[in-house]
Amino acid sequence: MSWLGNILGGIFGAARGAQVGPSEADRQRSAEWQSALQARRLPSFVEARLAAAASGKVPWVATMSAAELGFARSKGIRPLAMVSGTCWYHYGQSWTHGHASGWHLALARLVQEARALGANAVVDVKMRKIELTIGDSMDFTLIGTAVRINGLPASEQPIVATVPALEFVRLLEADIVPVGIAIGAQFHYLSPGSDYSARRMEVGGSMFSNAVLPQLSQFWEGTRRAALKELHRDAQLQGNGVLAHTHLGQLMKIEQGNNVPPRFLGRHIVIGTVVQTERASGVPHDIRTVVDMRDELSPLANARATGHNAYPVSEEEGAI
Repeated sequence: MSWLGNILGGIFGAARGAQVGPSEADRQRSAEWQSALQARRLPSFVEARLAAAASGKVPWVATMSAAELGFARSKGIRPLAMVSGTCWYHYGQSWTHGHASGWHLALARLVQEARALGANAVVDVKMRKIELTIGDSMDFTLIGTAVRINGLPASEQPIVATVPALEFVRLLEADIVPVGIAIGAQFHYLSPGSDYSARRMEVGGSMFSNAVLPQLSQFWEGTRRAALKELHRDAQLQGNGVLAHTHLGQLMKIEQGNNVPPRFLGRHIVIGTVVQTERASGVPHDIRTVVDMRDELSPLANARATGHNAYPVSEEEGAI
Protein backbone atom coordinates (compact mmCIF):
# COMPACT_ATOMS: atom_id res chain seq x y z
CA MET A 1 0.00 0.00 0.00
CA SER A 2 1.30 3.48 -0.85
CA TRP A 3 1.99 6.16 1.77
CA LEU A 4 -1.09 8.04 0.54
CA GLY A 5 -3.14 4.86 0.82
CA ASN A 6 -1.94 4.36 4.37
CA ILE A 7 -2.97 7.89 5.31
CA LEU A 8 -6.41 7.65 3.71
CA GLY A 9 -6.90 4.15 5.08
CA GLY A 10 -6.08 5.41 8.55
CA ILE A 11 -8.52 8.31 8.28
CA PHE A 12 -11.48 6.55 6.71
CA GLY A 13 -10.78 3.07 8.04
CA ALA A 14 -10.76 4.26 11.64
CA ALA A 15 -14.09 6.00 11.11
CA ARG A 16 -15.65 2.69 10.04
CA GLY A 17 -13.92 0.68 12.73
CA ALA A 18 -11.89 -1.12 10.08
CA GLN A 19 -8.36 -2.42 10.45
CA VAL A 20 -5.81 0.40 10.47
CA GLY A 21 -2.47 -0.03 8.68
CA PRO A 22 -1.24 -2.50 6.06
CA SER A 23 -2.51 -6.07 5.97
CA GLU A 24 -0.28 -9.10 6.51
CA ALA A 25 -0.23 -9.67 2.74
CA ASP A 26 0.94 -6.08 2.22
CA ARG A 27 3.72 -6.53 4.77
CA GLN A 28 4.89 -9.76 3.15
CA ARG A 29 4.89 -8.14 -0.29
CA SER A 30 6.89 -5.17 1.02
CA ALA A 31 9.39 -7.49 2.74
CA GLU A 32 9.92 -9.44 -0.49
CA TRP A 33 10.46 -6.20 -2.39
CA GLN A 34 13.14 -5.12 0.09
CA SER A 35 14.87 -8.51 -0.05
CA ALA A 36 14.80 -8.55 -3.86
CA LEU A 37 16.20 -5.01 -4.14
CA GLN A 38 19.09 -5.83 -1.82
CA ALA A 39 19.86 -8.98 -3.82
CA ARG A 40 19.50 -7.09 -7.14
CA ARG A 41 16.81 -9.45 -8.41
CA LEU A 42 13.09 -9.30 -9.18
CA PRO A 43 10.45 -10.35 -6.64
CA SER A 44 8.68 -13.62 -7.41
CA PHE A 45 5.35 -11.90 -8.09
CA VAL A 46 6.98 -9.59 -10.65
CA GLU A 47 8.66 -12.57 -12.35
CA ALA A 48 5.29 -14.36 -12.47
CA ARG A 49 3.61 -11.31 -14.04
CA LEU A 50 6.33 -10.93 -16.67
CA ALA A 51 6.31 -14.66 -17.47
CA ALA A 52 2.55 -14.53 -18.02
CA ALA A 53 2.96 -11.53 -20.34
CA ALA A 54 5.78 -13.17 -22.30
CA SER A 55 3.76 -16.35 -22.84
CA GLY A 56 0.64 -14.46 -23.90
CA LYS A 57 -1.45 -15.62 -20.94
CA VAL A 58 -2.35 -12.04 -20.04
CA PRO A 59 -2.98 -9.04 -22.33
CA TRP A 60 0.15 -7.03 -23.09
CA VAL A 61 0.41 -3.31 -22.41
CA ALA A 62 2.51 -0.99 -24.59
CA THR A 63 3.40 2.70 -24.72
CA MET A 64 3.18 2.69 -28.53
CA SER A 65 0.56 4.56 -30.52
CA ALA A 66 -1.67 2.58 -32.88
CA ALA A 67 0.32 3.77 -35.92
CA GLU A 68 3.63 2.82 -34.30
CA LEU A 69 2.27 -0.58 -33.31
CA GLY A 70 1.09 -1.36 -36.85
CA PHE A 71 4.40 -0.26 -38.38
CA ALA A 72 6.47 -2.16 -35.83
CA ARG A 73 4.47 -5.36 -36.34
CA SER A 74 4.91 -5.06 -40.12
CA LYS A 75 8.68 -5.07 -39.52
CA GLY A 76 8.62 -8.15 -37.29
CA ILE A 77 8.76 -6.32 -33.95
CA ARG A 78 6.26 -7.60 -31.38
CA PRO A 79 5.51 -5.82 -28.07
CA LEU A 80 5.71 -8.05 -25.00
CA ALA A 81 4.83 -5.80 -22.06
CA MET A 82 5.42 -2.42 -20.53
CA VAL A 83 8.45 -2.48 -18.24
CA SER A 84 9.76 0.01 -15.69
CA GLY A 85 12.63 0.72 -13.36
CA THR A 86 12.39 3.10 -10.44
CA CYS A 87 14.24 4.17 -7.33
CA TRP A 88 14.18 7.01 -4.83
CA TYR A 89 17.79 8.10 -4.58
CA HIS A 90 19.53 10.36 -2.05
CA TYR A 91 22.26 12.57 -3.51
CA GLY A 92 23.26 14.64 -0.49
CA GLN A 93 26.98 14.04 -1.06
CA SER A 94 27.05 14.86 -4.77
CA TRP A 95 24.32 16.14 -7.11
CA THR A 96 26.59 15.21 -10.03
CA HIS A 97 27.04 11.56 -9.08
CA GLY A 98 23.58 11.33 -7.53
CA HIS A 99 21.68 12.19 -10.70
CA ALA A 100 23.86 9.97 -12.85
CA SER A 101 23.68 7.07 -10.37
CA GLY A 102 19.93 7.45 -9.81
CA TRP A 103 19.14 7.16 -13.52
CA HIS A 104 21.62 4.30 -14.01
CA LEU A 105 20.10 2.35 -11.12
CA ALA A 106 16.59 2.81 -12.52
CA LEU A 107 17.94 1.76 -15.92
CA ALA A 108 19.44 -1.44 -14.49
CA ARG A 109 16.09 -2.35 -12.92
CA LEU A 110 14.26 -1.73 -16.22
CA VAL A 111 16.75 -4.03 -17.99
CA GLN A 112 16.09 -6.73 -15.37
CA GLU A 113 12.39 -6.75 -16.27
CA ALA A 114 13.15 -6.79 -20.01
CA ARG A 115 15.54 -9.71 -19.55
CA ALA A 116 12.91 -11.66 -17.60
CA LEU A 117 10.53 -11.17 -20.53
CA GLY A 118 13.06 -12.51 -23.02
CA ALA A 119 13.01 -9.18 -24.86
CA ASN A 120 15.50 -8.01 -27.48
CA ALA A 121 14.95 -4.33 -26.80
CA VAL A 122 13.02 -1.72 -24.84
CA VAL A 123 11.79 1.19 -26.95
CA ASP A 124 10.05 4.49 -26.28
CA VAL A 125 11.71 4.76 -22.86
CA LYS A 126 10.40 7.81 -21.01
CA MET A 127 11.88 9.45 -17.94
CA ARG A 128 9.66 10.47 -15.04
CA LYS A 129 10.10 12.03 -11.61
CA ILE A 130 7.71 12.87 -8.80
CA GLU A 131 7.38 16.56 -7.94
CA LEU A 132 7.89 15.98 -4.21
CA THR A 133 10.86 17.42 -2.34
CA ILE A 134 12.26 15.25 0.45
CA GLY A 135 15.72 16.54 1.37
CA ASP A 136 18.42 16.00 -1.23
CA SER A 137 16.65 13.16 -3.02
CA MET A 138 14.52 12.48 -6.08
CA ASP A 139 12.43 9.75 -7.65
CA PHE A 140 14.07 8.34 -10.80
CA THR A 141 11.67 6.33 -12.99
CA LEU A 142 12.03 4.88 -16.51
CA ILE A 143 9.08 3.36 -18.40
CA GLY A 144 9.15 1.70 -21.83
CA THR A 145 7.85 -1.11 -24.03
CA ALA A 146 9.80 -4.37 -24.15
CA VAL A 147 9.78 -5.88 -27.64
CA ARG A 148 10.92 -9.07 -29.35
CA ILE A 149 12.26 -9.09 -32.90
CA ASN A 150 11.25 -12.04 -35.08
CA GLY A 151 14.09 -14.46 -35.73
CA LEU A 152 16.23 -13.31 -32.82
CA PRO A 153 16.70 -15.26 -29.57
CA ALA A 154 16.12 -13.62 -26.21
CA SER A 155 18.86 -11.15 -25.28
CA GLU A 156 20.88 -11.29 -22.08
CA GLN A 157 21.39 -7.52 -22.40
CA PRO A 158 18.34 -6.04 -24.17
CA ILE A 159 18.89 -2.80 -26.07
CA VAL A 160 17.37 0.21 -24.30
CA ALA A 161 16.42 3.26 -26.39
CA THR A 162 14.50 6.44 -25.75
CA VAL A 163 13.45 6.60 -29.40
CA PRO A 164 9.85 5.53 -30.20
CA ALA A 165 9.22 2.26 -32.04
CA LEU A 166 8.79 4.10 -35.36
CA GLU A 167 12.19 5.79 -35.11
CA PHE A 168 13.76 2.59 -33.77
CA VAL A 169 12.77 0.72 -36.95
CA ARG A 170 13.94 3.55 -39.22
CA LEU A 171 17.32 3.67 -37.50
CA LEU A 172 17.73 -0.09 -37.94
CA GLU A 173 16.83 0.22 -41.64
CA ALA A 174 19.64 2.80 -41.95
CA ASP A 175 22.07 0.39 -40.21
CA ILE A 176 22.19 2.68 -37.18
CA VAL A 177 21.65 0.51 -34.12
CA PRO A 178 20.45 2.05 -30.81
CA VAL A 179 22.37 0.33 -28.04
CA GLY A 180 21.63 2.09 -24.74
CA ILE A 181 21.25 5.31 -22.78
CA ALA A 182 24.10 7.65 -21.81
CA ILE A 183 24.00 10.24 -19.02
CA GLY A 184 26.26 13.17 -18.18
CA ALA A 185 25.79 15.38 -15.10
CA GLN A 186 27.85 18.10 -13.46
CA PHE A 187 27.47 20.33 -10.39
CA HIS A 188 29.91 23.13 -9.54
CA TYR A 189 30.21 26.02 -7.07
CA LEU A 190 31.90 29.36 -7.73
CA SER A 191 32.86 31.22 -4.54
CA PRO A 192 33.82 34.92 -4.88
CA GLY A 193 36.33 36.20 -2.34
CA SER A 194 34.21 39.19 -1.32
CA ASP A 195 30.85 40.91 -1.81
CA TYR A 196 32.59 43.32 -4.19
CA SER A 197 33.90 40.42 -6.31
CA ALA A 198 30.44 38.82 -6.37
CA ARG A 199 28.87 42.06 -7.56
CA ARG A 200 31.51 42.48 -10.27
CA MET A 201 30.68 38.95 -11.44
CA GLU A 202 26.99 39.84 -11.67
CA VAL A 203 27.00 43.28 -13.29
CA GLY A 204 30.52 43.87 -14.65
CA GLY A 205 31.79 47.45 -14.46
CA SER A 206 28.40 49.11 -13.94
CA MET A 207 24.83 47.94 -13.44
CA PHE A 208 23.71 50.69 -15.86
CA SER A 209 25.76 49.49 -18.85
CA ASN A 210 25.99 46.39 -21.00
CA ALA A 211 29.05 44.30 -20.28
CA VAL A 212 30.50 40.84 -20.77
CA LEU A 213 30.68 38.80 -17.55
CA PRO A 214 33.79 36.70 -18.20
CA GLN A 215 33.98 34.88 -14.86
CA LEU A 216 30.36 33.71 -14.88
CA SER A 217 30.61 32.91 -18.60
CA GLN A 218 33.70 30.76 -18.09
CA PHE A 219 32.20 29.10 -15.01
CA TRP A 220 28.97 28.22 -16.82
CA GLU A 221 30.75 27.05 -19.96
CA GLY A 222 33.02 24.84 -17.86
CA THR A 223 30.04 23.25 -16.10
CA ARG A 224 28.30 22.47 -19.39
CA ARG A 225 31.45 21.10 -21.01
CA ALA A 226 32.12 18.87 -18.00
CA ALA A 227 28.60 17.41 -18.28
CA LEU A 228 29.04 16.80 -22.01
CA LYS A 229 32.42 15.16 -21.33
CA GLU A 230 30.72 12.77 -18.91
CA LEU A 231 28.06 12.05 -21.57
CA HIS A 232 30.76 11.27 -24.15
CA ARG A 233 32.61 9.00 -21.71
CA ASP A 234 29.40 7.09 -20.89
CA ALA A 235 28.46 6.83 -24.57
CA GLN A 236 31.90 5.54 -25.64
CA LEU A 237 31.44 2.51 -23.38
CA GLN A 238 28.46 1.48 -25.52
CA GLY A 239 28.69 2.85 -29.07
CA ASN A 240 30.17 5.55 -31.26
CA GLY A 241 27.42 8.19 -31.27
CA VAL A 242 24.70 9.63 -29.07
CA LEU A 243 21.34 11.22 -29.85
CA ALA A 244 21.20 13.68 -26.94
CA HIS A 245 17.64 14.86 -26.46
CA THR A 246 17.44 16.08 -22.85
CA HIS A 247 19.52 18.73 -21.22
CA LEU A 248 18.84 20.96 -18.25
CA GLY A 249 21.04 23.85 -17.21
CA GLN A 250 20.72 25.98 -14.08
CA LEU A 251 22.85 28.87 -12.79
CA MET A 252 21.81 30.19 -9.37
CA LYS A 253 23.03 32.70 -6.81
CA ILE A 254 23.04 31.41 -3.23
CA GLU A 255 22.96 34.00 -0.45
CA GLN A 256 24.83 32.88 2.69
CA GLY A 257 24.15 35.81 5.08
CA ASN A 258 26.19 36.97 8.09
CA ASN A 259 28.51 39.08 5.92
CA VAL A 260 29.58 35.99 3.98
CA PRO A 261 29.85 36.54 0.20
CA PRO A 262 27.24 34.70 -1.91
CA ARG A 263 28.15 31.69 -4.00
CA PHE A 264 27.08 30.78 -7.52
CA LEU A 265 25.84 27.28 -8.31
CA GLY A 266 25.93 25.82 -11.81
CA ARG A 267 24.53 22.41 -12.69
CA HIS A 268 23.84 20.68 -15.97
CA ILE A 269 22.57 17.27 -17.03
CA VAL A 270 22.40 15.80 -20.53
CA ILE A 271 20.89 12.44 -21.53
CA GLY A 272 20.49 10.60 -24.83
CA THR A 273 20.27 7.32 -26.74
CA VAL A 274 23.62 5.80 -27.73
CA VAL A 275 23.90 4.43 -31.27
CA GLN A 276 26.39 2.24 -33.10
CA THR A 277 27.00 3.41 -36.68
CA GLU A 278 29.95 1.29 -37.82
CA ARG A 279 27.88 -0.37 -40.52
CA ALA A 280 26.29 2.90 -41.63
CA SER A 281 27.60 5.08 -44.44
CA GLY A 282 28.43 7.80 -41.94
CA VAL A 283 27.52 11.45 -41.62
CA PRO A 284 29.50 13.65 -44.07
CA HIS A 285 29.91 16.53 -41.60
CA ASP A 286 30.70 17.20 -37.96
CA ILE A 287 27.90 17.10 -35.40
CA ARG A 288 28.11 19.91 -32.87
CA THR A 289 26.13 21.10 -29.87
CA VAL A 290 23.63 23.76 -30.94
CA VAL A 291 21.67 26.11 -28.67
CA ASP A 292 18.30 27.31 -29.96
CA MET A 293 18.08 31.08 -29.38
CA ARG A 294 14.65 31.79 -30.90
CA ASP A 295 12.90 32.39 -27.55
CA GLU A 296 9.15 32.16 -28.10
CA LEU A 297 9.64 30.39 -31.44
CA SER A 298 11.72 27.67 -29.85
CA PRO A 299 10.00 24.26 -29.85
CA LEU A 300 11.39 23.70 -26.37
CA ALA A 301 9.54 26.74 -25.00
CA ASN A 302 6.21 25.48 -26.33
CA ALA A 303 6.66 21.73 -26.00
CA ARG A 304 4.53 19.72 -23.64
CA ALA A 305 6.32 18.40 -20.56
CA THR A 306 5.96 14.82 -21.77
CA GLY A 307 7.98 12.36 -23.80
CA HIS A 308 11.52 11.51 -22.81
CA ASN A 309 12.13 14.54 -20.65
CA ALA A 310 11.89 14.22 -16.89
CA TYR A 311 13.28 17.72 -16.33
CA PRO A 312 11.17 20.90 -16.63
CA VAL A 313 10.93 21.90 -20.30
CA SER A 314 10.56 25.60 -19.38
CA GLU A 315 13.96 25.53 -17.67
CA GLU A 316 15.87 24.11 -20.62
CA GLU A 317 18.23 26.48 -22.37
CA GLY A 318 18.15 25.04 -25.88
CA ALA A 319 18.27 22.01 -28.12
CA ILE A 320 21.09 19.60 -28.75
